[in-house]
Amino acid sequence: MVDKKAVRKAVDEWLEGKDYFLIDLSVGTDNRVVVVIDHADGVWIEDCADLSRYIESQISREDEDYELEVGSAGLGQPFQVHRQYEIHVGQPVETLTKEGKKYKGTLVSVDETGFEVNVLQKVKEEGKKRPVTKEVTYRFTFEEVAYTKYLIKIK
Repeated sequence: MVDKKAVRKAVDEWLEGKDYFLIDLSVGTDNRVVVVIDHADGVWIEDCADLSRYIESQISREDEDYELEVGSAGLGQPFQVHRQYEIHVGQPVETLTKEGKKYKGTLVSVDETGFEVNVLQKVKEEGKKRPVTKEVTYRFTFEEVAYTKYLIKIK
């Protein structure tokens, strides 16, 4: 079986000095190795190919045959690591709480324990007959969220 630590070492070496970061790394019992990376400006296919070649240069196929897949996190996929929140500050996101309530708005901040999303919603103000649309800030801890993902807007 392919040594996951060896693959992780190769990935870490390739990532060193680059703005890419690791999202996920898995090694299946069938020796299928999957590496998922991300970057603030998106992931280029050439960089996935370069990382794939680097891993293959470090992990010998003569010792263990394996299938290698290197890819990006993908648009619209739930965030898996803290850095994904950081690179999407100021962008539209969708958050689903574990209680099943969905919030769509702008990710405005993130820290070690959670994040904040500004949501436009109708609010009844005292003294006014009709509700007014206002920006409301919601704070979430990572533990109370089922998922958060970048919200793709199609015009």
